[in-house]
Amino acid sequence: MGKQINPKQFGRVAVMLGGDSAERAVSLSSGQAVLNALLRQGVEAVAFDPAERQLTDLINEKFDRVLIMLHGRGGEDGAMQGALQHLKIPYTGSGVLGSALAMDKIHTKQIWQCLGLPTAKYRIADKSDFEAGSCGAIMMELGNEVMVKPAREGSSIGMARVTSAKQLETAIQDAFKYDNQVLLEQFIDGPEFTVGVLQDRTLPSIRMSTPHTFYDYAAKYHDDTTVYHCPSGLSADKEAELAAISLRAFNALSCSGWGRIDVMQGSKGEFYLLEANTVPGMTEKSLVPKAAMAAGLSFDALTLEILATSLALS
Repeated sequence: MGKQINPKQFGRVAVMLGGDSAERAVSLSSGQAVLNALLRQGVEAVAFDPAERQLTDLINEKFDRVLIMLHGRGGEDGAMQGALQHLKIPYTGSGVLGSALAMDKIHTKQIWQCLGLPTAKYRIADKSDFEAGSCGAIMMELGNEVMVKPAREGSSIGMARVTSAKQLETAIQDAFKYDNQVLLEQFIDGPEFTVGVLQDRTLPSIRMSTPHTFYDYAAKYHDDTTVYHCPSGLSADKEAELAAISLRAFNALSCSGWGRIDVMQGSKGEFYLLEANTVPGMTEKSLVPKAAMAAGLSFDALTLEILATSLALS
């Protein structure tokens, strides 16, 4: 899958990892795994942690491009992309606009909704005018089972699944610790899927199952009870439908290069888009590498394809 890529064409590569977001630990793991893979293939790659280095070092040390492995704010939200564009250094993945939109779950849903793409019913809680007395009405409107999500965090940080007005109030206040805006989304009781996107094509979907109340941080990174199904068990028609929806959702946000779309499936087989990830995890437990493997693309080959997305900006 994919044409042969010459590792030497990339020059000196900074693998940007760590950072200072709430997802620093995961970013360090992803970045190290990617760095090791690039080095195995003869790429001149160096770890670069922007929490410990000045970005001007990229110029001073004559790096030719940056492979962004920063998860969360500061690395996945357009800020780093804008800084690198200002420095005229090519980088991997989505640009400023795509990164910023995908990082914001509320704006993501609004765009998808405007384009007629399927997404669950939702409300927005804003820290400036949130009233606890509204929780009962919100629960009823959203089907009495609600997912609470800070608008601009990843890795399920600050998220909760609630079934009562009191739980909703508590979860919203907890989520306000991470963001001034919180997405309240109708819970879809069904399987969760994820679809990797790589260079304008989709990878095979993965279905996740976990004994947790939802696919939370522990289920993603620490818990061995999470099961990943790839192939996901969908029929060929449903797989094609999911791939088409996911690619359309990715492009709708002006995302590019590579990423991941998360989706729920309802009781009647219908799909509901959850969110987009422009710098998905690349640890050994991560989803995009699993999907790539199912498509015949090794972890090492995948890292080269991701690095090749920087060529569009060269």
